[in-house]
Amino acid sequence: MCGIVGAVAERNVTPILMEGLRRLEYRGYDSAGVALIDQNDQLRRVRALGKVHLLEARLQETPVEGRLGIAHTRWATHGEPSEINAHPHASKRVAIVHNGIIENHVVLRDRLKALGYQFESATDSEVAAHLVDHYLTESGDLLTAVRQTVAELTGAYALGVISADDPSRLVCARKGSPLVIGVGLGEHFIASDVYALLPVTQRFRYLEEGDIAEVRRDGVTVLDRDGNEVVRPIVQSQQGAAEADKGLYRHYMLKEIFEQPRAVAQTLEGRIADGRVLENGFGPRAAELLDQTQVVHIAACGTSAHAGLVARYWIESMGIPCMVELASEYRYRDVVVPPGTLFVTISQSGETADTLAALRKAKSENRYLAAVAICNVPESSLVRESDLTLLTRAGPEIGVASTKAFTTQLVALQLLALAIGRRHKLTPETERQWVEALAGLPGKLEQVLELDPVVQTAAEHFAERHHALFLGRGQEYPVAMEGALKLKEISYIHAEAYAAGELKHGPLALVDADMPVVCVLTNNAILDKVLSNLEEVRARGGELFLFADQDTETGFDERTHKLPIVPVAESIAPMVYTVPLQLLSYHVAVLKGTDVDQPRNLAKSVTVE
Repeated sequence: MCGIVGAVAERNVTPILMEGLRRLEYRGYDSAGVALIDQNDQLRRVRALGKVHLLEARLQETPVEGRLGIAHTRWATHGEPSEINAHPHASKRVAIVHNGIIENHVVLRDRLKALGYQFESATDSEVAAHLVDHYLTESGDLLTAVRQTVAELTGAYALGVISADDPSRLVCARKGSPLVIGVGLGEHFIASDVYALLPVTQRFRYLEEGDIAEVRRDGVTVLDRDGNEVVRPIVQSQQGAAEADKGLYRHYMLKEIFEQPRAVAQTLEGRIADGRVLENGFGPRAAELLDQTQVVHIAACGTSAHAGLVARYWIESMGIPCMVELASEYRYRDVVVPPGTLFVTISQSGETADTLAALRKAKSENRYLAAVAICNVPESSLVRESDLTLLTRAGPEIGVASTKAFTTQLVALQLLALAIGRRHKLTPETERQWVEALAGLPGKLEQVLELDPVVQTAAEHFAERHHALFLGRGQEYPVAMEGALKLKEISYIHAEAYAAGELKHGPLALVDADMPVVCVLTNNAILDKVLSNLEEVRARGGELFLFADQDTETGFDERTHKLPIVPVAESIAPMVYTVPLQLLSYHVAVLKGTDVDQPRNLAKSVTVE
């Protein structure tokens, strides 16, 4: 969602702020802006509707320099995308940037209007600027003013605040939205994402829920939610600045698709050996907690939820009940929690608002055995707040449509399933077979990526279509769901996924010569049943695109396109068959001319409800 960058230094921070905004573009946004305190201690603000390069053009026309500044990319929630609604928002000599949603903004707006404040925007965020100015006028101290302001805010926020009356510091606060402090030599930074600051530092302090921090050139003071001064340790980030570069690829998404063999190999490294899963990778208490696990409860959103749905097939095959929840729905249900239930959350960023809220609800109710996080970002809130963690090691994923994060989530979830399963129905021999298949997975992914030219040709059949159906059965049904989601996300083609056996219960009415039907067709025990379902499509003139084992005989006519997949063990088929579906969506989007890496209306890290 929205992105925040801030800096206080002995040098001009404008280039730092702008580079930070460029590195946050992947999150999705509709406008951008900066605010700085210049050499004359004047507040200067520049904003632009649209991409960061348009803001850069404004700054070239009217250069602004300063040693203290904040910057922001906005993803519209309250108020349409416009320059007036863009951040930073200002009130007299105060400027703020805000991520999140202030739920009581209407009440606060009315009160501030009564105090004589005038609003220029339709955003909820502007109330924070005026509140800070109001309390700064009373107290004369910026930290005090921010503390008084956040005490009145209901909702979620990450705030960065500067004042022309105090050009030596910025103040920041977080509740429900991520915020980090970057540590430099004689300079400090803030950001909503470490990627924004990797060119200037790899040392970070991670603010906890409710923290407020005073950030100066020479140091940082952090207060917890109760106002007590606390020390948040400096953490050396495991991520490198170069990892987030596009390299020679046309789009980040394509680069990330082709990075999957390496990402999967990194996820497996040190976690399997001698035909077994090394469960200490989950954390020091893993054996104790897994011994007690009788039920698994998974909560996630979007692509991560699809990963959870695949994992359910694996976990239940080992004799363990498994429930999979959309995190956004879990929050508002009265959930039945059987004894010995392990709560598992899945998130690429570890900052997904609904997933974090689900975790916090689960922990607050104290009915679960423990909480396990499957996540790609080691420093994220989800990781820090969970009891056990398995990092996916996918590296930075910049494209909004998740690719390598999904396949590495599947690998991590299979490791978890095996670790729990060996305590139930899973035999040592079966575990060895699954682990050997996992060890060979990077090579199988390399082979399936060679199908790229064939998939690119198939994509030409979709470029002028407006709808598509995706089909799968068993563990390939969630893979079909993920394929449909990818096509929707980046090509804007309406796509739906169904269990193939459900065709005759309604969706078959949609099938005609203009409706392409994509099927994930693995060579397993229900292959014949899926082929029978596909006959129903063929009989109605539907055009079939079969991602099928190269040795499977489909026996259909010229309206059937077979995209042959290398033979693989059934246990790793979801990971392998996902890759050509990603390539299909990518090539369709390129043909349609859409913004592949930053599709309209979407954001990479959804940090609001």
